[in-house]
Amino acid sequence: MPLLLYFVGLANGIAPGTPEYSYITHLTLGTTALAVGINAYINSYMHFKRGNVRVSEGIVFTIPGIIGDIIGAYLSHLMSGALILFLFGFLMIAVAIRMWKSKCNPNKSILSNNSHKLTLRERIKIDKVLPAGFLVGFASGYFGIGGGFLVVPGLLFSTGLDMLRAVGTSLIAVGTFGVAAAITYAVYGYVDIVISLLYLVGGVAGGYAGSAIASRMPRQTLRKLFAIIIILVAIYTMYVNRVGVVDLLHFL
Repeated sequence: MPLLLYFVGLANGIAPGTPEYSYITHLTLGTTALAVGINAYINSYMHFKRGNVRVSEGIVFTIPGIIGDIIGAYLSHLMSGALILFLFGFLMIAVAIRMWKSKCNPNKSILSNNSHKLTLRERIKIDKVLPAGFLVGFASGYFGIGGGFLVVPGLLFSTGLDMLRAVGTSLIAVGTFGVAAAITYAVYGYVDIVISLLYLVGGVAGGYAGSAIASRMPRQTLRKLFAIIIILVAIYTMYVNRVGVVDLLHFL
């Protein structure tokens, strides 16, 4: 989403806090949600071929998330674009810090590698996966994202998967959340199909390369690299949308 707003230039020349900026922000939310959702479904197949997708865990996590996703997308269109992006920055930083501090547990990785020997009930913590799925789905819908950087920690927390399999499995939820959010945004006219398709082409190519690199990269290195990228994007997004603080005070 920040790439479309600031790198591609959809928000260039439009002052944050104005009605035009809010419209462009919501249009970007809906457009990226559609592109990210379809892209995630395509890339999940690439990860599936490499053995990095656990379908059962992905479906169980996704089901409660769909409900949260639709609710979040509806509430999002009621807020200003600058406020949404400013809050989005806080969310990104919080998730990145949690990922950076998390340690790869060798025993958990061994368990994940042999989890096909366990039943679904033994592999998944239902009391954690249901609220985690709902909250991640809500955030995904509210911020108009597939929510990969949210789904991955959610799966790590609630299913016991290791980092690589959590990344691959997350694409099931990311795809579903993205498409569901895009449908909700489309109801209010906030989806540009042409830009979504262009975004999708680049995403498929990047996903192919990313799945190959991720399979060869040490798990802890992958985790920390992911966290650094999230923090850098969050800082820039919050700086550009600092006017959102005023909207937040008015909202409170």
